[in-house]
Amino acid sequence: MFALDKIFRRRRVTTLNEESDIQQPQDAKPLIVPRNEHSLSRSHLSPQALKVLYGLKDAGYEAYLVGGCVRDLLLGHEPKDFDVATNASPEQVHQLFRKSRLIGRRFKLVHVGFGREVIEVATFRAPPEAEQHIDEQGRIVQDNVFGTLAQDAWRRDFTINALYYNIRDFSIVDYTGGIADLQAGKIHLIGDVETRYREDPVRMLRAIRFVGKLGLRLEQETARCVPLLASLLNDIPAARLFDECLKLYLSGKAVLTHQLLMEYGIFEYLFPETARVLKAEPAGQAATLLNSALQNTDTRIAEGKPVTPAFLFAAILWGPVAQQWKLHQTHKIPAIPALQRAATEVISEQIQRVAIPKRFTIVTRDIWTLQIRLTMRQGKRGLRLLSHPKFRAGYDFLLLRAESGEVETELATWWTDFQVAPEAEQQKMVNALAPVAKPRKRRRRRKPAAKKATENKA
Repeated sequence: MFALDKIFRRRRVTTLNEESDIQQPQDAKPLIVPRNEHSLSRSHLSPQALKVLYGLKDAGYEAYLVGGCVRDLLLGHEPKDFDVATNASPEQVHQLFRKSRLIGRRFKLVHVGFGREVIEVATFRAPPEAEQHIDEQGRIVQDNVFGTLAQDAWRRDFTINALYYNIRDFSIVDYTGGIADLQAGKIHLIGDVETRYREDPVRMLRAIRFVGKLGLRLEQETARCVPLLASLLNDIPAARLFDECLKLYLSGKAVLTHQLLMEYGIFEYLFPETARVLKAEPAGQAATLLNSALQNTDTRIAEGKPVTPAFLFAAILWGPVAQQWKLHQTHKIPAIPALQRAATEVISEQIQRVAIPKRFTIVTRDIWTLQIRLTMRQGKRGLRLLSHPKFRAGYDFLLLRAESGEVETELATWWTDFQVAPEAEQQKMVNALAPVAKPRKRRRRRKPAAKKATENKA
């Protein structure tokens, strides 16, 4: 962290009232934190980020590391990526770096590639022109207006994301009070809160994610407006919400993040059918299963193990699927077709809100279908299931269902033992099960024999 006491002795940092908004002063002067008064070092940066920073600097442009990477490094976290801000235009950046490409429509960016690592470079932004660039709901629809470093800082979403690391003198530049908010442990939206949320409602999701990920708290007004404006998420493209959901639930703090989404009334705009089930039975089987799945997700991420989004969505959507499955079976539809129909109905409805790609929904369906097949252990079925490519995911999901009380613990225990047993023991375990009653064959009624032609003539 910063040597904050030294900073405050050198320059007074104004901290805003909890109930006030951060507004841009007319002659805003930044707080400059010199190299010897902060903990961020070039050794903490990726070599690729340094190449981009020095490449821009050597070409005569301004170059700053900015955003979440600066914030995370100051908090002692390891950044997932590095973003750069500059006064060079996107075209100038593109010409400067051979392996780069221009992206974006609302706001042009440059991605500079170094193998698997990509450094995102953005030109300083100016405030949008209301008549031309903001729609009736207040959302920014066009943002290719370039500006200065100060303008760019005040256009950022949260104060803690508006800190700039200057590659020229290794200082940190703070226009909006981000350092003071880091010290206070606050997540503070810059500017008029309602206006900023309307510009981009996804900022509400980002605020919740930062609370869960960073262990900070929302400033009063930043928090108050979230449940009031959560319905604005209905206007966000479903594909973008899918990306945001992955960030929310795969941050390593899925349990806390989910609780916050429920608390602030956001979850119902992401997963409406699941929200309905959880609201009806807050301590029911669906809620218990989902909470256990999220705990397992956090544990696997902490241990460096892979997590598949398909399993996550299988857990999130299981509540409404299980309800529909039971409903279809009451209408005399066999178990497997009933489950398949329920899965199709729930997924078709869900992708209207969060566009889960088909490559994930296919695996999610397999996990659900395996719940029926795992009850069919007799004969050679058990051995065959062990070779199923999604057996492990289906088995793990069965454990969650057993833990929630939805299925008998004996079934989950049997599969736990069956997997590790020698082949001979596996055969004994299968033989010990009650034999499957074979369905009686229906006798086909024979049609009456045709009368002889001679009888017909008679």
